[in-house]
Amino acid sequence: MKLTLHSAWRASAPYRVRIGLNLKGLDYGVQPVDLVSSQHQGEAYRALNAQALVPTLEVDLPGEEGRRLTQSLAILEWLDEAVPGAPLLPADPFDRATVRAMAEIVACDIHPVNNLRILRALTGLGVDQDGRDAWAQRWITDGFAAIEPMVARHGRGFAFGDAPGLADCCLVPQVYNAARFHVDMTPFPAIRAAVARALEHPAIAAAHPNLQPDAQPA
Repeated sequence: MKLTLHSAWRASAPYRVRIGLNLKGLDYGVQPVDLVSSQHQGEAYRALNAQALVPTLEVDLPGEEGRRLTQSLAILEWLDEAVPGAPLLPADPFDRATVRAMAEIVACDIHPVNNLRILRALTGLGVDQDGRDAWAQRWITDGFAAIEPMVARHGRGFAFGDAPGLADCCLVPQVYNAARFHVDMTPFPAIRAAVARALEHPAIAAAHPNLQPDAQPA
């Protein structure tokens, strides 16, 4: 199986998928997409992903080339179903629902209102950098306030349980983004501890934005 991930170095959604691919121990190529220059809006990338978002995962199977997957949570669930070992979701149905809820708070409630296209729209409406930071801080803090008790209850080292999984795939990139927007993480000790532990895991550490081929200087 040949895998190519169309990724942007510090974008949250491909960061999630890099973590999942690494946890599964898969080899994959990275094809950088420059969001700042709007490369994702070009005809070539839209031919891969009609939504013009990252990530896109190209999957070439023996005798069956050219499959493309989009949306980070869908890609991560496909990985868990297609690749045995290092499960991203727990076995118990209630536990699986809890982990999905944690992941969706990040991927559906926090991230969509703070991504690049939203920040650019705010800029177009005349919102300055302080205003954009305050906007991001509000939604990240609201989401983390919901996730914090879930991690405190269910985490045993990682965001859920004693092994990294889907919740960590989503939470680690969101905490990285929280730092970019100067979010006060003091009220979230369980999240801070789980992410610190996750970043010690070699597979998760290797997915960090600063280690990507298209990483830019701070």
